[in-house]
Amino acid sequence: MKKVTSVFWIALALTILAVAYGATAPDNFSEVTGNIESFLTTSFGWYYLLIVSVMVIFCLFFLVSPMGQIRLGKDNEKPEFSFATWIAMLFSAGMGIGLVFWGAAEPLSHFAIDPATAEPGSADAFREAMRYTFFHWGIHAWAIYAVVALALAYFQFRKGEPGLISSTLKPIFGNKVKGPLGVLIDVIAVFATVVGVATTLGFGAIQINGGLAFLFTGIEGDSFPTQIVIIAVVTVLFMISSWTGLSKGIKYLSNTNMVLAVTLLVLVIILGPTLLIMNMFTDSVGSYLQNLIRMSFRAAPVDGDNRAWIDGWTIFYWAWWISWSPFVGIFIARVSRGRTIRQFLAGVLLIPTVISFIWFASFGSTAIDVQNSGVDMTGLLTEETLFAVFGEIPLGMVLSIVAILLISTFFITSADSATFVLGMQTTNGSINPYNSVKLTWGVAQSLIAVILLSTGGLDSLQTALIVSAFPFSFIMLLMMASFYKALSVEYSAIKRKR
Repeated sequence: MKKVTSVFWIALALTILAVAYGATAPDNFSEVTGNIESFLTTSFGWYYLLIVSVMVIFCLFFLVSPMGQIRLGKDNEKPEFSFATWIAMLFSAGMGIGLVFWGAAEPLSHFAIDPATAEPGSADAFREAMRYTFFHWGIHAWAIYAVVALALAYFQFRKGEPGLISSTLKPIFGNKVKGPLGVLIDVIAVFATVVGVATTLGFGAIQINGGLAFLFTGIEGDSFPTQIVIIAVVTVLFMISSWTGLSKGIKYLSNTNMVLAVTLLVLVIILGPTLLIMNMFTDSVGSYLQNLIRMSFRAAPVDGDNRAWIDGWTIFYWAWWISWSPFVGIFIARVSRGRTIRQFLAGVLLIPTVISFIWFASFGSTAIDVQNSGVDMTGLLTEETLFAVFGEIPLGMVLSIVAILLISTFFITSADSATFVLGMQTTNGSINPYNSVKLTWGVAQSLIAVILLSTGGLDSLQTALIVSAFPFSFIMLLMMASFYKALSVEYSAIKRKR
């Protein structure tokens, strides 16, 4: 029976308390969460750098290890989804909307506003901007997701455990994960998912609003009524998709996302500075690989300015990806049944990383080229940057409309995937949770986004989400140890039988 568990009620109560705090006392909430975040990034930046690097090494080890031949499911089980659909689904849930939001804005910021070490606007800043953008959205980000997804998929589909974060720690804690300890672990995961998707809904509405206002006269930018309408429409659409189930709604939307994303990407490459894009992609991939180890461990301990940049960008991103890893990891695990560990890691680590590199090389190079042509975009809001870039190249209106459609479909897919994951986590890991449970979480996410948009508490909730990444990072370390322990035992047994 797929009944809701105590995790549902505890997580819902915590979410209500956090939202009530953020809505009624936004300034105090912002101060408290901001101080905690500042303390964690300043005092534990070294920890984030080390743990994420360990995750990358962990994933690469199993990618090449003989243990990679073990299947995430029974030995004769086939993948549930085609390769193309699988890539589209994990990519859409993982960071699709973020690529559109930051595709032009982050490289432009690293180049013209806040470079890591180079002089703003210089050729060195251009190269550095692309390298660090690749770094923030590349293999490190996907390794964080892969660690959670790999452990979940292995224990759920190979070992027959419930699809819960707590179940992955059974080799370490035994049946204690079925008691209060397991409830605590799962509540942290559910809370992070609810808050993360609520902030995404809010920021997605802001970007769609900003794009519409930039394109069409008569529509105000940063308009709360407009944002409510956007959230309401998106909510209805993702609820319909959620009702139809994983193999229909999310599958079809994810494939649509990829078609729109590839269309927009190809158009930007053709209509933008094509030669510059190709050269920057090639040069930046080489620079990324050459400097990967240095960037991974760069803490700038005796340089206050560089250290502040690392805290504000790299450490922030690592904490952000960790905070999203329960949601994205659970979803990726669910759609990866039947693949071998090696296939899984190749698909999760390498393909999205390459796609992200091509995306940022195209949109980032185009944005910087526009900036260098004399059009100053440094004063624009982040959500307006992409549309400002499109306004300076041919077929800008067409590109902008495609971008708004893409943001909307990514928006719907993220919310749809989240309601599915929340349904799983609050019905004891059911792979087909009740529609009523999914719809409850869907409405809750949308209401949270609307409340926080109305009070200005969205940024504070985002900060709270970053803070939640710190305790979950310890759970991830335990997940890696638990997975290695269980897989080693199984692989030893397999070798003895041969």
